[in-house]
Amino acid sequence: MSTPTPLAPLVDFLRELGVREGGVLLVHTAFSKLGPLAGGPAELIEALQSVLGADGTLVMPSLSDDDDQPFDPRRTPCRALGVVADTFWRLPGVLRSDSPHAFAARGPAARELTAPHPLDLPHGADSPVGRVHARDGQVLLLGVGHDANTTLHLAEALAGVRYRLERHVTVREAGRARRLPYLEIDHCCERFALVDAWLDAAGLQSCGRVGRAEARLASARAIVDVVTARLRTDETLFLHPFGHDAECDAARRSLAQSPA
Repeated sequence: MSTPTPLAPLVDFLRELGVREGGVLLVHTAFSKLGPLAGGPAELIEALQSVLGADGTLVMPSLSDDDDQPFDPRRTPCRALGVVADTFWRLPGVLRSDSPHAFAARGPAARELTAPHPLDLPHGADSPVGRVHARDGQVLLLGVGHDANTTLHLAEALAGVRYRLERHVTVREAGRARRLPYLEIDHCCERFALVDAWLDAAGLQSCGRVGRAEARLASARAIVDVVTARLRTDETLFLHPFGHDAECDAARRSLAQSPA
């Protein structure tokens, strides 16, 4: 049986990695990779908040698990995002945006970050991810890779990529559920792994290991700057060649239907 990771060394690790006190921190994590903590997911959240301090704001994705059901920020789970994200939005003082593409936040900037945002552009400039970027926030990947990094979708939007996939969400209007179709910038996301080498080569990413989890930390602005520069040269960098997977195939086909 693994020995639980004490809280103090975890706090020290996050500080040494470069998490800024008083800053805005967007976290994507897989708790199972971290190793046991005596206090479970809540203890990891406590460590993150401890490093950020009273003036810092912690942010996590809180998207709906089911696009066929109307979203309720007070009840809809986000289990597909992991136990930490699904624990976070339920905690006292945490605000959650009222959107199927929800994010949750706690701290001085939480109300601004979780204010209403468009349904048809989940990760654009006017979204929680876009607002983290505007505030020069940091992105922490803990036990997950860049394939889980929603800030890369923001970079795609800001770079003006033209590929889109057909998606839908379900909203409640006048007491009735209504399906709302839209076109989302998306694909399989496997090739987001390329960003590791780009950030490392530019010295813009801090890496370390805690428990069984590899950790990556970078500023949202650095991520967006590096990725948009490359996408403006080749907007298909993140798409697999035809025949690899259905999502990338659909994204490539959509380019033929988009204006140049």
